[in-house]
Amino acid sequence: MKPIERGEVLGLADYETIRDRFRARVIEEKRKRRVALGPTATCVFENRDTVLLQIQEMLRTERITREAGIAHEMETYNQLLPGDHELSATIMIEIDEKEERERFLREAKGLEGAFAIEIDGHRCKATHDPSREHPERTTAVHYVKFPLSPEAERALRENKSAKAALLSDHARYAHRTELSPELVRSLAEDLA
Repeated sequence: MKPIERGEVLGLADYETIRDRFRARVIEEKRKRRVALGPTATCVFENRDTVLLQIQEMLRTERITREAGIAHEMETYNQLLPGDHELSATIMIEIDEKEERERFLREAKGLEGAFAIEIDGHRCKATHDPSREHPERTTAVHYVKFPLSPEAERALRENKSAKAALLSDHARYAHRTELSPELVRSLAEDLA
C-alpha cells in the first residue's frame, strides 16, 4: 500500500474545515474494519484512510506545524500501513480496571507472537516489532502485520466468498473470530 505523502497532509487550518466530515467518514470505515477477538481484545485493520486520520489528529492534538514534526508523524504512522502481500492491524487489549489489566498483561506475556489470520484454511502468522516486547509482560496495544502466503493472498483476491478468521493461540488468551464478508471484501481491496 502506498505510504501517505506530504501533499496529502493538510495544515491545521485547512484540516479544521474538513475535519468533521473526514472523521465521520473514516470512523464509519473503521467501525466496519473493527472486530472483537475474544472478550477483551479489539482489532482494527489499517489502511490509508485510518492512517491519514491518525496523522491528522496527532498533528491537531499536538499542534504540530513544523515540517520536521510533520515528517516524524508521517514516518511513524506510515509504518502501520500494510506492505505488499500483507495485511496490517492494531490489536488493543481493552480492560478498564487498571489492576485487572496489569494482571492480564503479565499473564499474557508473549501474546504479541500469538496472532494469526486464516484465509480459506491458509494460516498466516502475524509479525510484530520485537523492540516493543517487554521481558515480563505484553503490551496493551499491538501493531502487527500479516504476511500472506501466496495461497491466502490468491484466495483473498480471487474468491469473492473467501472465509477468513482472526485468531490468537496464546495459552492465556486463545480465541477465534470469523470475519464478516464485508470485512473480507474490504481486506481484499487493500491488496489492490
